[in-house]
Amino acid sequence: MARAMLEYTKTILSKVSFDATLFCKEVQKAIERLLPYEIEELKIFILSLVQQNPELNQCLIFLKQ
Repeated sequence: MARAMLEYTKTILSKVSFDATLFCKEVQKAIERLLPYEIEELKIFILSLVQQNPELNQCLIFLKQ
């Protein structure tokens, strides 16, 4: 079940990657809901999205926690 939440989060983040503000809100929600090891996997995914969309760089601050 937890794996499904991670995949769902990745899907949502991909869909909202056009808007940095919305993307940041979704990242915050994901960090609250996911398990620590899932957050590590999510960080890798987000870093790959940031390489494609540099304007999402501002959301990396939420991953530093």
